[in-house]
Amino acid sequence: MNTFTTTYMWRRKYRLSSLDTLLRAALVAEKICVVDRTGGKYIDSPYSSQSTVVTQAIVGTYVPAVYTLTDELLTVNTEFIVSEHVYNFEETLLAFDIMANRLDDQDNRVKTAIDSFVLNALCEAGTGTYSTPSGGFTTTANVIEILSNLLSKVAGYSEIFNGTYLVIEASDIPGFIQAQAANGFNMADATLRNGFMSQYMGIDIYVVQSGTFVNTTYPGANAGGTLTVTNDGHRVFGVKNVSTYAAPRSIQYEEKQVTGKTGKEIVTFGYIGFKAWFPKRALTVDVTLTA
Repeated sequence: MNTFTTTYMWRRKYRLSSLDTLLRAALVAEKICVVDRTGGKYIDSPYSSQSTVVTQAIVGTYVPAVYTLTDELLTVNTEFIVSEHVYNFEETLLAFDIMANRLDDQDNRVKTAIDSFVLNALCEAGTGTYSTPSGGFTTTANVIEILSNLLSKVAGYSEIFNGTYLVIEASDIPGFIQAQAANGFNMADATLRNGFMSQYMGIDIYVVQSGTFVNTTYPGANAGGTLTVTNDGHRVFGVKNVSTYAAPRSIQYEEKQVTGKTGKEIVTFGYIGFKAWFPKRALTVDVTLTA
């Protein structure tokens, strides 16, 4: 029996299962986008022009409208890779399982990187805009006003039945907790017992690490070019499942023995694509925090 092969295969099976579970459970992108895990590099736009209803006196005649498709493609052309080499003496002599430690760390690094990419691309693509009152979410008195105004941005669209979301950073939480604890009996009691509530005024609220919304450039993220985002001091709100996040074959993992080195090289990698489809971009709101 090849002991290395057997150990590696069991660890790989466990690792991919645990990583896939982590990504599905922890990624905000999984909650607010349509997820495509097929192997296609290109995904066609699922949306076309909206129908127009004509109101007229009864005459029994009509003029057929022209049905148009939006010529858009989601191109999977961004790669995420994290790799390390664990030496045999490190794995043997340390008092804890360094291989498991490094694999867990890689899982969380990949999860954070993917979320940052998708959320920034989504925020940049949204054509809806909103600037908060002075103080943003950290001012308790602003929270209900902001959420009310954001809901008005998408009210009336049929897609709102998909549900709405708001993605904030950890630094915004204090204003939310104080607002939730001070408004309404049930909400206040639940907040005082359990802390931050992830749904407020019918909006699913997701919290990401501070520093997730950034000003940066992602190479290869825009049909082979680059995607520049300017989202420092921004957050994103919108209707769920009107954008698509592609992860062909999900995230992959390899272990390699390297000539001249003891131990193994471990690498986690995946290919990611994202598209906010043009006909629905108004349902994504770029929220600017006002100081």
